[in-house]
Amino acid sequence: MNAVPTASAPPPVLRRLSPPLTALAAVAVPTAYVALVDPNVPGHYPDCPFLTATGWWCPGCGGLRCVHALARGDLTGALHDNAVVVLLAGVLGVLWLRWGWAALTGGPPPRITVGARRWVLIALLVLVFTVVRNSPVGTGLAPPLV
Repeated sequence: MNAVPTASAPPPVLRRLSPPLTALAAVAVPTAYVALVDPNVPGHYPDCPFLTATGWWCPGCGGLRCVHALARGDLTGALHDNAVVVLLAGVLGVLWLRWGWAALTGGPPPRITVGARRWVLIALLVLVFTVVRNSPVGTGLAPPLV
């Protein structure tokens, strides 16, 4: 007696949701820590080696303060601390929502492709951000010294 092949049933919703929920937990736990342990108080986190060596704010400087402000609902403070991190958090949030929706509905996960031209554009934008935040014109984009 030959078994007739049948179409495989989609995995249960909890199994489909486990990767996006695991990613959410992997981001939520350190975010909660940064929300509780204020980066504006000296001594809690190490100094930026780039800032220490050059005196310039790197593109990531103020990122922890930005996450702290975002976790507390202070968008203005977060933008002042690091606008790039705010933008990145927004993009990652939208991508996570798309991923979660696809997992919930059983659709394919969204594909993200970033070509060479876009990587060059992103690198140039980060470079411009770094130069502007370190110039007299962009002092509002630099985090406060602690």
